[in-house]
Amino acid sequence: MSGYFGLIIASAAFVGSHFVMSHPLRKQMVRMFGKNGFMGVYSLISCGFFAMMVVAFRSAPNAEALWPSGDLLWAFSSFLTLMAAVLFTGSLIGNPSLPSPAAADLAMRQPSGVFKVTRHPMMWSFALWGAAHILIAPRTATLIFIGSIIFLALVGARAQERKKSNIMGVEWEMWLRRTRFFPQLSGFFRVPILNWIIGASLWLVATWVHGFFAVPAAGLFRWI
Repeated sequence: MSGYFGLIIASAAFVGSHFVMSHPLRKQMVRMFGKNGFMGVYSLISCGFFAMMVVAFRSAPNAEALWPSGDLLWAFSSFLTLMAAVLFTGSLIGNPSLPSPAAADLAMRQPSGVFKVTRHPMMWSFALWGAAHILIAPRTATLIFIGSIIFLALVGARAQERKKSNIMGVEWEMWLRRTRFFPQLSGFFRVPILNWIIGASLWLVATWVHGFFAVPAAGLFRWI
């Protein structure tokens, strides 16, 4: 694993910095920088470590794939990224998990849209996106890079629940009782058509953009 040492260190720093800044250092950083300043510093540090991950990923050995990725696997992975896009776009509105003065009020509402799938649609969108990319690019470097993102998303979601419970109390507990952590496939059938249209639009743009980078065509564009 010596050829992947830089990627492992960068990935650990990226994941670790998120947990440290989100939990043990959060109060101190908010006192030092204020809420807006904290978000700025948080974003700057996160982007810095992510850039390190990208550089280390590109420098890692281009090992053989662990399994072949034919059209069937590409089609399944494309479907996963479509669901991820629907979850992500739907998570941007009315999400009590996001930092907002109205978070407690949002948690008191009945779940609708993508929140009928999971109470963490944004985090699961990252996880599904990551799983799709691992399936079609099953190399050691991909497992480290994407695996770190999936780990951060899902373990971070659990840690976020404990933090939200301490901050909101009864409102968050009610939200927990009305929603599910793990995605429910049946919930996708109750997502409004507008959410699907917006998510599919993002998916089409994101897969089309693949053509401008040194990566294989993705989504429908793989077969067009």
